[in-house]
Amino acid sequence: MKIHVVENYDEMSREAADILADIVKNKPDCVLGLATGDTPIGMYECLVRMYEAGELDFSAVRSVNLDEYYPISPDNDQSYRYFMNKHLFDKVNIDKANTNVPNGRAEDADVFCREYENTINKLGGMDVQVLGIGRNGHIGFNEPETELKPYTHLTELTESTIEANARFFESEADVPKHALTMGIRSIFKARNIVILASGVEKAEAVKTMLSGNISTLCPASLLCLHPSVTLICDKAAYSLV
Repeated sequence: MKIHVVENYDEMSREAADILADIVKNKPDCVLGLATGDTPIGMYECLVRMYEAGELDFSAVRSVNLDEYYPISPDNDQSYRYFMNKHLFDKVNIDKANTNVPNGRAEDADVFCREYENTINKLGGMDVQVLGIGRNGHIGFNEPETELKPYTHLTELTESTIEANARFFESEADVPKHALTMGIRSIFKARNIVILASGVEKAEAVKTMLSGNISTLCPASLLCLHPSVTLICDKAAYSLV
């Protein structure tokens, strides 16, 4: 794992955006594995500015997103499809037909998960997968457990994740209790992984991830088994290492 410790969130965002931009420039029809949440917003803002400056062309880019609440409508302002449209897809020239976000309205979640995994396979995997890290070490919605499912699946959210996401909804009761998420093996189909961490609240998770021990109780620690991972974190997130 390559580790880049930067000064702050803005520098983390710029460095991550530069990595994705280089991939888009070198492979115009690349497959970007994308993530949501607070952490990658700055990265998306940087990519949009590059596009507006004429430096990037997303017209042939394909994308697959890491996860989505379930059940939720894509036009709900807390859905991850809405998030991606707001922060990236509506602001660049990507063809939305080439974007894939798990369907929060799928009638049969298990059938959809198999179809989504097939989509990843048909695309040939991701050229890069962007990840954040949860306070408890989760990646996507792969929460700490004694066992983890390898492929895209429906999962029940932990109380800590529901509490962490409650600020985005009118109340904690409105937070969906399940999510569709890529599994660890799905994530490992990416040829490169970029994991982002910012803020002192992520310091314990980063410390555990880099402890040298690999455990499903810290799903992010499994990334140490992937051959091409770059961790970009600010000094606050790295402060306990």
